[in-house]
Amino acid sequence: YGDVGCYNSQSKIPTPYMDRLASEGMRFTDAHSPSAVCTPTRYGILTGRYCWRTELKSHVLFNYELPLIEPERMTVASLLKNCGYHTGCFGKWHLGLGWGVKDGEVFDFDQPLPWPGGSPDPVEEDKIDFSKPIAGGPIELGFDRFYGTSGCSTAQPPYCFIDQDQTVGIPSVQKPVEMAGG
Repeated sequence: YGDVGCYNSQSKIPTPYMDRLASEGMRFTDAHSPSAVCTPTRYGILTGRYCWRTELKSHVLFNYELPLIEPERMTVASLLKNCGYHTGCFGKWHLGLGWGVKDGEVFDFDQPLPWPGGSPDPVEEDKIDFSKPIAGGPIELGFDRFYGTSGCSTAQPPYCFIDQDQTVGIPSVQKPVEMAGG
């Protein structure tokens, strides 16, 4: 956050609107997280709940795991939307998504996956229909706009961008487990 003028008077990027918002509202300068990894922290920031109140206590979601945030759970995005604000989420989601499955196929979303976030069995991954809308993501949880990835874009499949609730192109590359992490 050092590039926003209200936090850094030496910032090289002008941020007059963010600076005005900070001067007229509240500025956060000291944040704490009950988790050292991203998925539980993201859950806490978006829902306002302690991350240990979910089934996820101390690790991140991988690959094709189901959405961690329940559809009826209020998020900061849904709260702001109900107050008339427009919201956007850009970048790594990493809170699970409801991937569509090809007609007649069954995908085991609870299958154990190799650490650290390697590809699932290619036969299993081939059951995902990347042309179907993705459920349980930012758009269904209050954001007006989303463009990003489901997880760590270079370390965990699927290797694709998501625009709203659709993939931007169909993933065509699988990375072997030994290459996971970058």
